[in-house]
Amino acid sequence: MTHDLRLTTLIDTHTHLYEEQFDTDRTEMIERAINTGVSKMIIPNVDSTTIKGMMDLVQQFPENIFPMMGLHPCYVKPETYKQELEIVKKYLFDEISLTTHNSRLSTQFVAVGEIGIDMHWDKSTLEIQKEAFEIQCDWAIEKNLPVAIHARESTHILIEILKKRKQNPRGVFHCFTGSLEEANEIIKLGFYLGIGGVVTYKNTNLRDTLKQIPIDKIVLETDSPYLPPVPHRGKRNESSYTKLVAETLCTVYEKGLDEIATITTQNAHDLFFKN
Repeated sequence: MTHDLRLTTLIDTHTHLYEEQFDTDRTEMIERAINTGVSKMIIPNVDSTTIKGMMDLVQQFPENIFPMMGLHPCYVKPETYKQELEIVKKYLFDEISLTTHNSRLSTQFVAVGEIGIDMHWDKSTLEIQKEAFEIQCDWAIEKNLPVAIHARESTHILIEILKKRKQNPRGVFHCFTGSLEEANEIIKLGFYLGIGGVVTYKNTNLRDTLKQIPIDKIVLETDSPYLPPVPHRGKRNESSYTKLVAETLCTVYEKGLDEIATITTQNAHDLFFKN
């Protein structure tokens, strides 16, 4: 598969476009991103309730929006996680036809995600979060798909899990904000770092960390509608702001926007679109 990597073409590798914050202007917001040069937007799934909204957007923008399939760690609950994982499995392994959602026939999931561990909201579910994460990693390997990893206050836990596994999928640590040591461990394991709006914040150490990380290990993201970059802090994030993340990386890596766009877009293609 070959792709035309035009200069200033950007990819938002993680954006929750189905969220209710976009209900009043979703189409306009997505078109704004496309017009800003964000040619592709990759949507993580959260649980069974987000699948229809995600697939409707894939149908509406088949050349621009691409879905993941996974169970988010915050939705790994004792009473429902096994049933939720079964739904994820049925979609990943084509036991549920994607045409159920009137999506285009050629739809394929480009990653297993968003999966991982979250130690911010509910530490009591750690063991079943670990179980769900490992199961979904195994499915990613079986399907030859990357994973998008959620690592809120849990990067060290996930690194240790991945170190102990006999085989790991390729993938990205989404919304990376950790230390240089953690970044190097993640890269050593073969993963990319997903960089979003936090890199623009005045009080972050992330820019200093990234100066010591090669740009060929970076992909761009927004995590819309969350974590908006400067100058939009406190407001809704959106995929068009991927360009603001890229512009900040220009100062980090002392490169022009065209070069940052070309490299990070190639990285995203290598990770998500090489199957």
